[in-house]
Parts: sequence; C-alpha cells; structure tokens
Amino acid sequence: MMNYVGIDFGTSGARAIAIDATGQVVAETRCPYPSQPEAEAWRHTLWALLDQLPRVVCQRVGAMAIDGTSGTVLLCDRNHTSLTQPLLYNDSRGGIPSAAPPISPAYTATSSLAKALWWLHNLSQQTLEQAHYLVHQADWLSSLLHGKLGISDYNNALKLGYDPQILRYPSWLTALEIRPWLPQVLAPGTDIGPIQPEVAQRFGLPPTCVIKAGTTDSIGAFLASGASLPGDAVTSLGSTLVLKLLSPVAISDNNSGIYSHRLGQQWLVGGASNTGGAVLSHYFNPAELRTLSQQIPTPLKPSGLDYYPLLTPGERFPINDPTLAPRLTPQPSDPIRFLHGLLESMARIEALGYEKLTTLGGGAVHRVYTAGGGAQNPVWQQLRAQALGIPLVPSLHTEAAYGTARLAAGLVPLNP
Repeated sequence: MMNYVGIDFGTSGARAIAIDATGQVVAETRCPYPSQPEAEAWRHTLWALLDQLPRVVCQRVGAMAIDGTSGTVLLCDRNHTSLTQPLLYNDSRGGIPSAAPPISPAYTATSSLAKALWWLHNLSQQTLEQAHYLVHQADWLSSLLHGKLGISDYNNALKLGYDPQILRYPSWLTALEIRPWLPQVLAPGTDIGPIQPEVAQRFGLPPTCVIKAGTTDSIGAFLASGASLPGDAVTSLGSTLVLKLLSPVAISDNNSGIYSHRLGQQWLVGGASNTGGAVLSHYFNPAELRTLSQQIPTPLKPSGLDYYPLLTPGERFPINDPTLAPRLTPQPSDPIRFLHGLLESMARIEALGYEKLTTLGGGAVHRVYTAGGGAQNPVWQQLRAQALGIPLVPSLHTEAAYGTARLAAGLVPLNP
C-alpha cells in the first residue's frame, strides 16, 4: 500500500506525518526550529524530518505536500536563494497596504502584500535588482523537493491579494511594481512534479514520488479534523481562538475580521480572536489550569463575571477593533471563580463568532470539531456546549501535518 507524507511548518515547530491510503498514521516525526529562523534553518529542519522517517515508510511514498505559516514570506533571486531574512507571519512593520481595497484579506498590516511592499520601499536598489520571486514558507520548502521556482497555492496566496473567486490576481495587484515577483498559483493538492532525483536518493524515496501544492498551517489543521460537509466548523483552542466554517458561499466582512479561503467548490469562512490560551497562560500554569478547572462547581452555573479576555488592547474577530480594551474586572480573590469567568467569556466570544458567520450568510452551523490544546479541558468543553447549543465532536486528528498528508493522498476534495 502506498504512503503519503504531510509536513507542517507551524509557529511552534515542524512535524511530518505519513499515512496510508486509508488515512491511518504509519509514522510521525517532529523537530523544533528557531523562532526567528533563516531560510537555511528551514532547509535543515526539513531534511531532519525526512531523515527521521523510517526507510521502510519512505520507500512507499507516493506523494508529499507541505503546509507553512500563513503570511511568512521570502524574497528570492532567480535561483530561489533568499535575499533577506524571512518576514514572519506576525511582522507588521509594513502597516496596512493602502494599495489593497479594504475588502481584500491582503488589507492587513501582517499580510504578505504588506511585507512585499515594505521590501519594495526599504531594500537597497542592488537587492531589488536581484529580486525575482516572492514566495511563502511552504512554497520555498516545496521547491527544495520538486525543483520548480515561483509556485504557490491559493490558500497561501490569499493575503498576497490573489482572488480565489476568480482564480487569478486582480487588476489592482498586477498594476503594482511587485507584479514580476508574484508566484504562479495552483489549487492546493495539485501535482507540481516529481521529486528531484538527488532528494529521492538521499532519503530513500521513490523517484516517482509526486510533490503537490500545499496549504497553510491553519487549513492543514482544518483538514485534519475530518470536517467535510457544509455546516461543519472547527474551533482551534490554541494561543488564540480560531473559528472556521465550511460554507457554500464566500464571506468577506472587514468590520468583523471575516475572510474566506477557497476549498474546491466550497469556502472556509472565519476569523481569529485574540482571546484564547495565551490569556489563560498569563494567569495560570498548566498544572493550575488542570486542577482549578476540575474544581469549578458542576452542574455549571453562570459565574456572574462578564469579561472580554485580552492581554493587550485590540481585537480582530468577531469584533475588528484595534483599540478594544481588555475587560478583566472585577477579578475575584477565588482563582476557581476567576478561571470559570475566563472560560465562560471565551465560550461567549466563540458563540458570537459563529452567530456572526451565520448572520452574514455562511449558513447554519451543524457541528463543531475542536482542535488545539484547549480541547483537553472538559469543563471548557461543557461551557462551550452550553454557549453554542451545537453538537461538539472531537477532531479526527489535531496535527496540521495529518491534514496535509490527507491533502497529498487525495482524501480531501480541494481541487475545483
């Protein structure tokens, strides 16, 4: 039976998962990498992941795909050699790009477009003369495997300004000076080409192994969940609270911080709130979270606390307000009640997010899959179930690399 490999370069490390044609995991490896890496560090990490896969698994790999952190980009020369340090997903030095229309997902300070324009206006003329390709993290890593240059996918290219509804770059984007840098965009899961012979030989991979267009780490996590039908949603309870709903229609609402990724003939609509696990970690260590959660009285009753838990001012979704102030008072002396209030408030924000998606035309939410570290907290799950009034189901798998392996195997209907 053939194997398929998905590789995830997320914010906290890199992982590789190999599955068989039925979706069963046959091998899994992981490797940390620096939080401020150079492109060459990514290369070494990718090679380390492949080295760790058992040779018996590698010998049967039919296809591979890579996901990367959305918005992490490199500017490369004609040989795909990085000309600068990568600009990471959370780098906002470029500010909101006025060249993009406000309805575009590229109209944010951390977008790929904002970073490209910052390079255009701040790099030396000598460097700009060498610039030939703007590529995302997943694009560059994939090119190490297939050897072709300047190829991306429509999930990674969304915040560069690519329009997934018309499947091309819009005219306002192609009119900019960065037009020569724009990569060719394919649907995720599209065959790019066979693995380079020298890479295949080095890691014991078949020369017939196909490298496929990848996706972003958040889309990989969605694909890992098992969600596949309109009305399926995934909430990621990580450092932030991320909601994604599978919908027959695309939604873009800048006032609510909502945008849409294309998934074949469907759309993944949603947004990311700044509340979430990072706020909990600010007040409680992991052991305290486990112990205090278990002491919240059941059956669950309202805490009487009305919070909007943020670490710093500013919210993206379901309210897009960069000045929104945290609301964390009054803080009771009882840490159990304080934690109850935080979890309860986060559940309300999640419910408001799904209500917003439904109100704007995303369709009814039928069931919510849960991913991320917060999925392990049973009291949080009970509070969420109360607030949502929607069935909660566990994800098939919580690692983005698993979703990307499913993409490589053709187990998800992404291609239009």
